[in-house]
Amino acid sequence: MPKQTLAQKVADAIARQIAEGALLEGNKLPSLREYMRLHGYSKNTVITAYEHLASQGLVEARHGKGFFVCKNLKVRTEDDDSQPYTRALDTIWMMRQQFVRDPGHSHLGEGFPPIEWLMDMRLDKFHRQVVRGGVSTLFRYGTRLGNPDLRQRLVQKLADYQIAVSQRQLVTTLGANHGMDLIIRRYVMPGDTVLVEDPGYYPLFGKLQLQGARMLGIPREADGPDLDALEHALKKHRPKLFFLQSVGHNPTGSDLSPAKAHHLLQIAEAHDLLLVENDAMADFKPSSAIKLTALDQSERTLYLGSFSKSISAALRVGFIAGSKKRIEELADLKMLLHNSGAEYSERTIDVILAEGHFLRHLSRLQERLRAATKRGLEVLDGLGAEVFCRPEQSLYLWARFPGADDANILTRQCLSQGVMLAPGSIFAVDRQMPVAWTRLNVAYLDDPAFRRSLTHLGLAR
Repeated sequence: MPKQTLAQKVADAIARQIAEGALLEGNKLPSLREYMRLHGYSKNTVITAYEHLASQGLVEARHGKGFFVCKNLKVRTEDDDSQPYTRALDTIWMMRQQFVRDPGHSHLGEGFPPIEWLMDMRLDKFHRQVVRGGVSTLFRYGTRLGNPDLRQRLVQKLADYQIAVSQRQLVTTLGANHGMDLIIRRYVMPGDTVLVEDPGYYPLFGKLQLQGARMLGIPREADGPDLDALEHALKKHRPKLFFLQSVGHNPTGSDLSPAKAHHLLQIAEAHDLLLVENDAMADFKPSSAIKLTALDQSERTLYLGSFSKSISAALRVGFIAGSKKRIEELADLKMLLHNSGAEYSERTIDVILAEGHFLRHLSRLQERLRAATKRGLEVLDGLGAEVFCRPEQSLYLWARFPGADDANILTRQCLSQGVMLAPGSIFAVDRQMPVAWTRLNVAYLDDPAFRRSLTHLGLAR
């Protein structure tokens, strides 16, 4: 077999993205200059690759506009055996793009706080305390439910949120995403209907697609999910599971109102609905922020927590709180799939939580977030953007700009100016519909490169 040229490899990579749904019909490919800069290829290589795709009928050239994915391509049907996997790959491709950090770029689309916001949590200084706690146990698997000292610390932490649980009602995980995996494996069968927020947390969408579930999006409003749409979906489809975020919603930055929280629990009770409350942003909010699990006391809620954004994503420690029966089942599943959690990481988190320094860290973190949110709203107001809601403190703001009806196009245009965004289509249940909204990280909104890029595109007021 003749060796593939570099242009053929580029063409094959783009063809796979089209086949897997990462690039949809009508999507514009990056300009020649963008693709050259992003991937380090020569102009001739990219031109040859695009022309090869055009000869295959996958893309078409539009004079003066660039190359676009052709319409009327054969797409996979719901009956394809490979459908759950290929649909999940769509999310995997998007996640890879979100984790790319190119030097010199402004990262408004990033999902994490800046590293400098976390640097006062010097992880290296905790190592000796972790080892003093019993070095021999660091060479063995941890316990099924997780490190008992950490779980006791979590009991105290949740009590600050008015959530009353015992150690037996907690299981540690390798982050909130691992917690979602366990819940999906336990409660979702292929073909089941599962409710999610729309827009919502896109890695969750990929997990459900991989499981072969049917997702139904419940519109997210500024004060929580649309409860009329929720009741309609429950009556028509009778799902048993609803994944949602109460506060610091990703991507809109919105918070659930107390009135809507109480009504939501009444609806869940009437329809025997299990609510999965993903509270990965808890440390970025006051402890008095609304929690469904605090109102429900784990009767029909599972609470997901994580330290990835407030301490370190590298430690991979999270937890699930719920009724004793549900936690026992999830702990068994965790043991079957992973044996145990990460004992060293869990003991490190335990040591960190035991120190008063952690509370001071959270105080500084929230102060920074309040200032960044206030400044971010000022920047967006100055640019003439429409903001979905105006939280006092949130890592994310959800905004759209006059004249930018498709955030995918805006994202590509800003990328050519060195600014990376997170377009709204990533967070939509139906990714084929154009979305004007964009998720913006408040920590980076004051970057002059963002204003320059919008001014260059004629979108700044």
